[in-house]
Amino acid sequence: MGGPKVVAFGGGHGLAAALAAWRRITPDLTAVVTVADDGGSSGRIRREMPVLPPGDLRMALAALADDEGGRQEMARLLQHRLGGSGALAGHPVGNLVLTGLVELHGGDTVRALDAVCALLRTRGRVLPMADVPLDLVARVETVDPDDPARTRTIRGQVAIASTPGRVREILVSPPDPPVHPDVLEAIAAADVVSLGPGSWYTSVLPHLLVPRLREALAASRARVVVVLNLEPQPGETDGFSPEEHLRVLQAHLGGVALHTVIADVDSVVDRCGLLSAVRECGAELVLAPVAESGGSPRHDPGRLAAALAPVAGAPTAGRPEVGQGEGTHVATGAPGPVVPGRFEGER
Repeated sequence: MGGPKVVAFGGGHGLAAALAAWRRITPDLTAVVTVADDGGSSGRIRREMPVLPPGDLRMALAALADDEGGRQEMARLLQHRLGGSGALAGHPVGNLVLTGLVELHGGDTVRALDAVCALLRTRGRVLPMADVPLDLVARVETVDPDDPARTRTIRGQVAIASTPGRVREILVSPPDPPVHPDVLEAIAAADVVSLGPGSWYTSVLPHLLVPRLREALAASRARVVVVLNLEPQPGETDGFSPEEHLRVLQAHLGGVALHTVIADVDSVVDRCGLLSAVRECGAELVLAPVAESGGSPRHDPGRLAAALAPVAGAPTAGRPEVGQGEGTHVATGAPGPVVPGRFEGER
């Protein structure tokens, strides 16, 4: 079965959620994964070994594992964290496997990832966003009014995510890292590029801060789709509305055209405000029930796939009851009257 060529950017649980939806739509899927993690097992490995932090890469591989032939059991093994209290405690098995494969293949991370893809018979491919480990550097405005500095420079993904305050600027180090040719080729050939959901400053925006990725995206003819988070992330986007998430993203686009914004219909308080922010980007807004039922702040793969499929020009995937026209609203960023099925009064 064919499908649109999709490149999904992100990291961690957010990218895994996007991949769980996209894999229902197309087998021609490439995950481009952040390599800036410096905490937990990934942080320990990157400090001890000359390799990319493997954690986010491992999660993307597990999200794309085939559903049959024991591959899901293998994916669960890769995700399993070792117990005990020794040197290996807390390491996911997959982080060690990836690190070992990189060594086995002479430092070639992409070859190691492809080997795991073959093992899991993944529905798509996993690639790193850069060929070297990245560090994130943020300028954070503290919440303490008595702090004479008020604005501090924070280095490292974990430190940024856990520092109280508002991130005012985010940078990557090195500022112009090398990018694997396969990543650039995937972007050039893509029909759709997706960003989000995920940690906004540490998983989503960093891709737009890498010059070679941003230039490839700006030159691409792909439709760029953004999936907004269901709620603000403590320590990183406290108090952010959906429209504020979008305005921060817009400030980092750097010539990359944005076409569609997908938001959960129940997570948006100010629809007019979000629609205004979407129109500022020249994009289309799709409001749909994409969260899990029961109030959980997680995206439902079937529901998200049903919202993404029409945007990607693919047959509606996932659960038919949440497809276009039932619980889904679309508003265009282009000027003109509101067409049937779009927001009444939101011109």
